[in-house]
Amino acid sequence: MTREAGLWNVANVLTMVRIVLVPVFLAFLFAGGTGCRLAALGTFCVASFTDLLDGRLARSRGLVTDFGKIADPVADKALTGAALIGLSALGELPWWVTGVIMFRELGVTALRFWVIRRGVIAASRGGKLKTLLQVVAICLYVLPAALSPPEVVRELFMAAAVVATVVTGVDYVFQAVRLRRSGAAAGPAGVSGSGEA
Repeated sequence: MTREAGLWNVANVLTMVRIVLVPVFLAFLFAGGTGCRLAALGTFCVASFTDLLDGRLARSRGLVTDFGKIADPVADKALTGAALIGLSALGELPWWVTGVIMFRELGVTALRFWVIRRGVIAASRGGKLKTLLQVVAICLYVLPAALSPPEVVRELFMAAAVVATVVTGVDYVFQAVRLRRSGAAAGPAGVSGSGEA
């Protein structure tokens, strides 16, 4: 019988670090100036890396906990949401883009809680691509104006992120409904992936 992982393990600590970095990121983002925007970018990249790392550590080292299953997606949405809302508040990203992505992300989080007792839906390749596109697109928007690529490049990456977000969200709804009806896990029990669904 597998021993249950303790609450204070490296995967959960990384998740908490990601949550703590959210207000740090926002402070740099709203401070303005090239230096602060670069600091915001660095903070966002570090936080995004913890998202990748904590899920892998939890799976490979058997550090899955109920706290991690809940806190990990919450931390992911907090980071993504803070970035999108911050950029929209600064007038650098249309509010409808933020609205579409946040509606999907919050909806998926709600679905996770809805099916969590029935099983866990494993992260798909589409979900991983969605996460990558979101991170890249946000990074391009956070870059200071002096280092930012042409606007069309940023918009293309964000458009791709929006499309992937919507498509994978619809797929997640269908999987969640099937899982709820069947009561059988659609993926390996345990951690649901690093916010990649």
